[in-house]
Amino acid sequence: MSEVIRVGLIGAGGWSTYGHLPALRSLPEFEVVAVSARREESAKRAAEKFGIPRAYGTPQELIDDPGIDLVAVVTPSPQHAPYVKAAIEAGKDVYSEWPLTTRTADSEELLALAEARGVRHIVGLQRRLGPAARYARDLIARGYVGDVRAARMSVGVDAFTPTMPGAVAWTFDVDNYTHVLSIYGGHFLDVLSQLAGPPKDLTAVVETQFPELTVEETGETFPSAKPDAAMVIGTLARGGLFSVQLEGGQKFPTGLQIDITGTEGVLRLTNERAFQNTEDNTVQGVNGDSATPSLAVLPVPEEYRSLPDSSLDESVQDLAHLYAAFARDRTDGTTDATTFADAVDQHRLIDRIQQSSLRA
Repeated sequence: MSEVIRVGLIGAGGWSTYGHLPALRSLPEFEVVAVSARREESAKRAAEKFGIPRAYGTPQELIDDPGIDLVAVVTPSPQHAPYVKAAIEAGKDVYSEWPLTTRTADSEELLALAEARGVRHIVGLQRRLGPAARYARDLIARGYVGDVRAARMSVGVDAFTPTMPGAVAWTFDVDNYTHVLSIYGGHFLDVLSQLAGPPKDLTAVVETQFPELTVEETGETFPSAKPDAAMVIGTLARGGLFSVQLEGGQKFPTGLQIDITGTEGVLRLTNERAFQNTEDNTVQGVNGDSATPSLAVLPVPEEYRSLPDSSLDESVQDLAHLYAAFARDRTDGTTDATTFADAVDQHRLIDRIQQSSLRA
């Protein structure tokens, strides 16, 4: 095991260059040594721009490189399963973007394979590792709100509109598992579970409010079965109730709001943007120790902001926190980074939500 974790990045698109490369370059524990893309010229451009030593025209060439410790799969969701499986079979530690795969059974298979081969695995459910989310989790664990009575979350985004560029028209196919429930549901249901505990029983309504999708450049239309709105209510495993509203394609995005109410107080997390946000969530609270009976901002203590570079957008810093957690887990034996097991939990929860809606 080398002192510096040598990373090979599969994918040179927007989230790779906006998120992964800046996050990894900010951390001294990592060095990006190789990149591959669908077109070799794209890989070479990324390598030249970011000073990466090796560029490969195929993912398998990168996976076979003996100078790589961690393979990061940052591609569209339908491509995750084969690349992740190949990395595991090569004995490499592996990162996969969320969703891990497009089907729960495939994600379960990859988790079992990774555990059997003894490789470390990470999934990109990084929102729980943001400073505000970790601070709120710790406040609740220390009894700030008392016993949790209810958790309420709303997520409203302008993504997944009924008209989209041709470059992302592949997301029109519901089988590609890239829609409001799978993406935003996966990320933020994970955060909610960290704060208040996982759901126990639930009832849901999932709808396709945009039954026709249009390619922006051509005007070509396609029928859609993708979920773009969902409401879920139920009980929490630790006690209390929860409710969730997810809504995509908003003309005026409402962002993120999470309220945790308890016997002794209230915590609220808000953000004007739910994703690719430049600022961290705002934490507000009130409890029996508060000077006034109204919600007040609770500044996140500096110890939660441990990254060497705080100039990056907050969504990129969340990713850097995930990579930093992986580095600590690797050396200290801790278990802070999100893994394929967390991915399988989210797959199964989303399945339950969809199945509940079908029965309604």
